[in-house]
Amino acid sequence: MAARRPVDRLRRFLSDRATGWARRRQGLDTLPVTLVARRIYIVPTRAGAGLAILLLVMLAAGLNYSNSLALLLTFTLASFALVSLYQCHQHLLGLTVQTLTAEPGFAGDALPVIVTLTAPDGRPPNATAALQAVLRQDGALVSRASFTGTTRLTLSAPAARRGRWQLQQLGLETRAPFGLFRAWVWLHADVSALVYPQPRGELPLPQGPGEDAGSAREHSGVDEWVGLRPFREGDSPRQVAWKAYARGAPLLVREYRELSGKQLALDLDRLPGLDTEARLSQLARWILSAEQRGTPYALTLGSQHFAAAIGHPHRDDCLAALALYGLADLPGAA
Repeated sequence: MAARRPVDRLRRFLSDRATGWARRRQGLDTLPVTLVARRIYIVPTRAGAGLAILLLVMLAAGLNYSNSLALLLTFTLASFALVSLYQCHQHLLGLTVQTLTAEPGFAGDALPVIVTLTAPDGRPPNATAALQAVLRQDGALVSRASFTGTTRLTLSAPAARRGRWQLQQLGLETRAPFGLFRAWVWLHADVSALVYPQPRGELPLPQGPGEDAGSAREHSGVDEWVGLRPFREGDSPRQVAWKAYARGAPLLVREYRELSGKQLALDLDRLPGLDTEARLSQLARWILSAEQRGTPYALTLGSQHFAAAIGHPHRDDCLAALALYGLADLPGAA
């Protein structure tokens, strides 16, 4: 085990130097990107290298003994290997990477990295190409997945800490058709995603004066639409979903939610006794809880303030502020 470590370090060093050279040679990619011949790298696999050594031995033996059948077999196998080399290269040539995006997530989870790939005719990559997408971060392989007759593939990128995650390298590779050669291409695109603090903490939601702040009551007829529920005795006919009833659905009533005017005030400075990361995690948990309850909330992070609101845009703005707190300017602050 210890004897392999120097070999692994050497292999990683050579791989890092090669990928760094490829990035300097290709520059930053702007999507969509169509793969051309100069971007595709190809080398023999272990099986290919073994076949090459075998062919050399067969060639030497055939020449030494002047054996025509041995030479015929040698050249036939060499032709087979050259055809395999050409086909392996052609599996990548002409493919187009249409989109490459990363979605935000929470620290400790995996961020989805989505790749959309099409063949020259706009169809999914050929299933016989055995095409794989490889994600590398900090010189190490972190995710691998195969295209199986689809144009869209999702990889998982681990995110250990909050902040802005930046894509470093995405590779596309194949060993088809016979596993004798490995062809690959590296993509370097400006793709990033926010990593929110992990939502955790044991503190309850802050209380408003006299009651749970931001409490909401259900009623019919005003404010935010919640959904449909079965008709109950005493419901107003004006709230009945008559169109759905005409289509054969049971008698349903449109239900709405009215906010009582109370709201949560979430403030980083009101969490004494915790370190910064613990306070940010607590605020993230409170934000998710408030959204689940339908309670408006305001967020204060030092000199930055987000006015009370509710909904996915407000939630995303607040979580983004938590992700970048102390690391960069807070986005979307009012």
